[in-house]
Amino acid sequence: MLQTIIETLTDPQVLIAVFSAITVAATIVGIALPLMDRDRLPARMKSVALERERLRARERAKLERTRISLRTEPRAYMRSVVERFNLREALVDENTVSRLRMAGYRGQAPLTVFLFFRFVLPFAVFAAALVYFMLISTMEQSGFVKFCYSLLAGGVGFYLPVIFISNKVQSRQSSIKQAWPDALDLVLICVESGMSVEAAFRKVAEEIGTQSPPLAEEFLLTTAELSYLPDRRQAYENLALRTGLDPVKSVVMALTQAERYGTPLGQSLRVMAQESRDQRMNEAEKKAAALPPKLTIPMIVFFLPVLFAVIAGPAAIQIMQIRH
Repeated sequence: MLQTIIETLTDPQVLIAVFSAITVAATIVGIALPLMDRDRLPARMKSVALERERLRARERAKLERTRISLRTEPRAYMRSVVERFNLREALVDENTVSRLRMAGYRGQAPLTVFLFFRFVLPFAVFAAALVYFMLISTMEQSGFVKFCYSLLAGGVGFYLPVIFISNKVQSRQSSIKQAWPDALDLVLICVESGMSVEAAFRKVAEEIGTQSPPLAEEFLLTTAELSYLPDRRQAYENLALRTGLDPVKSVVMALTQAERYGTPLGQSLRVMAQESRDQRMNEAEKKAAALPPKLTIPMIVFFLPVLFAVIAGPAAIQIMQIRH
């Protein structure tokens, strides 16, 4: 029985069929995944509109400083756990709130969810690792060593929410960075046509939303803040803090100087748009230059065996048939 299985697995025709099936499946998945991607722009725009109305209402009514969540309120048990163990004072600092804003999560509800999972995940990962090492794994180690491995896994679980937020920040910054030069060009056109900065941001948000929903969201939030904050400079600085990108900070500085000293804004926006476009091109060239070394190992591991099987497969089959 075992000999039959080995002969079947080493049969060139079976191997060629398996590699062909894997190639076809990968092709189908690569074509189907982009078609299954949803357009999240309407939901994001609705979320931004709710945030704008909330900010205006808070300024008019002079409510307390505690911010109401933009999104759905967290579960009651999450809020209870966070309040019972006083996780806000233990785990929250200015950097945590800033990173959540840069990831697109504003308000107290995302902070509560973040703290809850950062508190619960270490215990859950530790329990799962302990069950795996003690009952499932065949490692020939003592129980103490397995317990230490489980503790190490629990420590990794403590940082899983931080890793998730970091990935969201990088994804959001990448989207904003790609669309930023085009957005600056649109802002420049609007400003030179006589529109105010608020109207320009609102118009650009509508146009750039299909290319970068995070950037459209930031423009709409800045427009809302410009309508209620007593100091317009604070609204521009908030835009730079929420994005955390140097090109955005440069534009914010130019906008601040234009508001304070009345300097012309068009030339500054034109120069910074060109610099952002050049920077985007340089990054694309760097990625293109680094692509051949990165493709070497995947080609050796995945492409060359299939190529050799396709080329040498028929010859090997003919030789085997002649020998038989």
